[in-house]
Parts: sequence; structure tokens; C-alpha cells
Amino acid sequence: MARVHEGMALHGMAVFAHDQTAGKGQRGKTWVTEPGANIVLSIVADTLPIRHLPPFALSAAAALAAYALFTDHAVHETSIKWPNDIYWRDRKAGGILIENIYRGHEWQWAVIGIGINVNQTTFPEGIRPPVSLHQITGRAFDAVQLAGDLCNYLEAEWQSLITEGPIQLFERYQRHLFQVDQLVRLKKDNIVFETRVKGVDTQGRLMTGENGEILFSVGQVEWVL
Repeated sequence: MARVHEGMALHGMAVFAHDQTAGKGQRGKTWVTEPGANIVLSIVADTLPIRHLPPFALSAAAALAAYALFTDHAVHETSIKWPNDIYWRDRKAGGILIENIYRGHEWQWAVIGIGINVNQTTFPEGIRPPVSLHQITGRAFDAVQLAGDLCNYLEAEWQSLITEGPIQLFERYQRHLFQVDQLVRLKKDNIVFETRVKGVDTQGRLMTGENGEILFSVGQVEWVL
């Protein structure tokens, strides 16, 4: 992010962290990772070719890239939990945080932060522990090599977004959506309620209700598992 503001960033620049001491997640949460065990990656994107698209298109592209990498090894029961978490069964395996830079009203840059649990086997105590590729497969992986594979997947999604537009990307995103057509529990303003997930629209809003008529923007509601 500092390189972007200093004018020293290049499109596609990827920075891998072997150790991260101040990881950020969605909704002000922290992302905790064991040193050297996982993918902790930040990628810079010059948004000029996709500036006419809703920013959620980039979020969906990043989620699909992370999903593709994870399913290369975990194969079954992987999904994308809105807006862009990677889940295996009902446990979180990865998360994405995109920080956008605007000049005036113009979207200029995005820094795509991706964290994926690769070799870690112990996590801070919580109601529902995360899960890693090592726990699922019993294998150890080279996290740096997997980060390179992830960059290749993201580049493919980026090129597809530019050449084909967002329609096919959104269709693929919907196919892999976590708990689609199921009753789920969401929390809004400290009130927990039950609703049915029907999909996500092109603006990135979660469509719920029996006919998808109730919409929630990112940050408005929290999934209760």
C-alpha cells in the first residue's frame, strides 16, 4: 500500500510474507497466521482495464482464483462464502481483503490481500476452528510455490474479466457459493435472524428471502454458523 501511494507500485506486483504481525480481516477482524506455514500474499492491481465494472467483480475474481487453488488439492466440499472467504465444509480455509485506492471518484488501484491456511495444524481457540490443506490431505506443501500458482490463477481470472466481461465470472461464482438455496442465520445490528440464501447480485449484494428480494451489502450482515 505504501508503494502505491509513493507511485512505486506496478500492476501485478506480488508480496509474500513469511511472517505477518498485523494481519487484517473483514469487519475489522485480525488474521492470525503461523510464521512460514501459510499463504500470506498481497497483490497490486492497476484497475484501469476494469474501472467501468463494479469493484465486486475483482473480489469475485480473487475468490475464484483462491477457490481454484484450494480445490486443486482439497478437491471436494470447497465453496466460496460471501463475499470472498474460502470454506471447506463449514470451516474457514482462507480469506480475502481488498483495499481500494480512489483519486476523487475514480478507482485507481486495488491491493488484494489473500490468506490461505496451508500447513498450519493448530489455531487459536474459537467456536469453529479454521482448517488447512495439511489437515484435509495429510500432506505438507510449499506455501511459496502455492502462492505462485495462486498468482497464475488470479492472472487467468483477470484476463478473463477483461476479455469476456463479468457475466461468466459471476455465473461461476454463484455455482460455488456457500450454502446457496439453504436456510442460514445472519446477524444485523445484534439481531440474529433466519433467511434463505439465493445468490449474489453484480453489485456484490447478498440476495436472500424465498425469491432473493431481500438484499444486503457487504458489511451489513454477519454469517452466524
